[in-house]
Parts: sequence; structure tokens; C-alpha cells
Amino acid sequence: MHNTIYDLIIIGAGPAGLAAALYAGRSKLNTLILERGAGGGQIAITNEVANYPGSLLEEGTFEVSGPNLVKRMMDQVEHFGAKKITKTVKDVDFSEKIKKIITLDGTIFQAKAVILATGALPKKLGCKGEAEFSGKGVSYCATCDADFFTDLEVFCVGGGYTSLEEAIYLTKFARKVTIIVRKPYFASAQSVQDKVLSNPKIKVMFNTEIDEIAGDGMVERITLRNNITGEVVIHEADEDDGTFGIFMFVGYSPNTELFKGHVEMNEWNYIPTNENMATNIPGVFAAGDLRPKLLRQVITATADGAIAATAAEKYINEAFHEKN
Repeated sequence: MHNTIYDLIIIGAGPAGLAAALYAGRSKLNTLILERGAGGGQIAITNEVANYPGSLLEEGTFEVSGPNLVKRMMDQVEHFGAKKITKTVKDVDFSEKIKKIITLDGTIFQAKAVILATGALPKKLGCKGEAEFSGKGVSYCATCDADFFTDLEVFCVGGGYTSLEEAIYLTKFARKVTIIVRKPYFASAQSVQDKVLSNPKIKVMFNTEIDEIAGDGMVERITLRNNITGEVVIHEADEDDGTFGIFMFVGYSPNTELFKGHVEMNEWNYIPTNENMATNIPGVFAAGDLRPKLLRQVITATADGAIAATAAEKYINEAFHEKN
């Protein structure tokens, strides 16, 4: 067991976790971040951060990329004294006043309060061939893989904000982008819809679903079905191209499996909180995309983190009789 009892342990180093660490560090809480990877969450693989306040320059260009923003956040967190360790959390024990976090190597960390900020992962569509061709034409990250499809054709699946934004981004690389939408309408801001519909490189197919993805080693064809008429269309890769891309943007699943049985979850495995980010367990807070919420963006994640850290400080002061 690790001898130190931290004031606060934050599980996850995405924007929510980093914002929490920043606020906790500035409040002089002895703070530890546990993160299994490099950190940054989904924003670390985002090309442009266009809707984070302050990211747009006067010239109309974007100063902040996802990786750049994450680095700034991490530098700021370190400046205010929070410590980050790269370890994979295997289990948690929230049954006592002092919370325990057990990592894969058997280390047990202890804290007076814990913030869960493990985010969410891209959902799989579940169609035939999706898993087989993941990384072989099927992608879940335009920033990561768009350049592989330069001058090729791509399909973008989903009618929400993320799908439309990524479709616009993909037009910088692909010669043609087809958006496949299961419903008869988009689910995003009208301004984004207008940009999509006015882009000459983008085609939209509403009421359409993917039945199968197929090919010989790489994606070569896709079977599309109109869910109103039942009409089936098989799209083959251009002979000169040999392949095309399929980018899936159909939402996220909360990364909360680790916390099942330890905190309350809703039917979709998101962790409900009150307005102070408190879960049903005293001393355990949740922040970011693992919460049920209307908008999952950097700005809402950082707000969650700031609130969670502030609430955690108040809890620690009250529960452990510490003074500011």
C-alpha cells in the first residue's frame, strides 16, 4: 500500500480531470492524477479547437489544436503542484471514509476524496464487417486517419454535431464525403448544417443504414439500406482507388465499467451527480463525459472539473475538520 494519503485522487487526465487538478492544486490540496495513457482524452486527437473560448485569432485562424491545448493544461497543472502518475486503475474501494484506488501492478493509493474523470469511448455501429475492418478502412478518428484517404472517397456515419464537424474536416483530404444519417434529419446546430449542405464535396444520405462492410484485406464495398423504402445499394470502391474510408461518429459509451457496484449509474452506465458533481457516495465526485449531460465538449468538461475540485475541497474541509 502506498503510504501517502492524498487529499484528492483524480482518475483520468482528460480536460475534466486536468481542470480538476488545476483547481485542486491552486487550493493547495495534495493532488494525484492517475492516468493509464498519455492523457488528454478525446481532445488530444482533435485537429482544431474552434469552440473553446479564446481559440480564434483576429485573422480567423485557430491558435489552439487539441494536442496543444492538452499540453498547456498539463503544464499549468504541474505548475500548481498536482502530480500525475501513469498507471492503470484495476479496482476501487469507496466503502470507507478513506478511499482506496488499486492499480494493475497492485499498488494501493489512498485519498480523502476522489474525482472520476475517465470520459467516454466511441460507440461501435455494430454492422457486419465493422470490427473486421477497423483500422483497415474503418476509423473512429478523422484527425488520426484523414490523411490516409487523401484524394479518396470517404463515408461519414452519424447525423450529430461531431459527425458533421468531422465530415467538414474530412473534405480537406478526401475528394468526396458522403454522410450517412439513420434519421431523416440532422441533430446539430443549424449553422453546422448549413456549412455541410453548402459544401460541394459533401453528399448526404438520410434514412440510410449500413448493413455490411466488406473487402479483401481493406474496405472495398459497403451495403447501404434505405430504412423507409427498403432499397439496398452496394457501393464499390473506385477501380483506380481500390479502397475508401468509413468514419464512424455515432456517439460515445461512458468509460465507467470500473466503477460498477461502487457508485450509482443510470441505465446507460453514465454516473449521475448533483450540481456539485457529487455522486451518491460521500467524497466521490464525477466530472466530464461520463456524466449524463446535454453537451459533451471541452468547455463543459473543464467546467465539471472545476466544480468537482471545489466541491471536493469543501467536502475534505468538512469531513476531516481541516481549515482553509
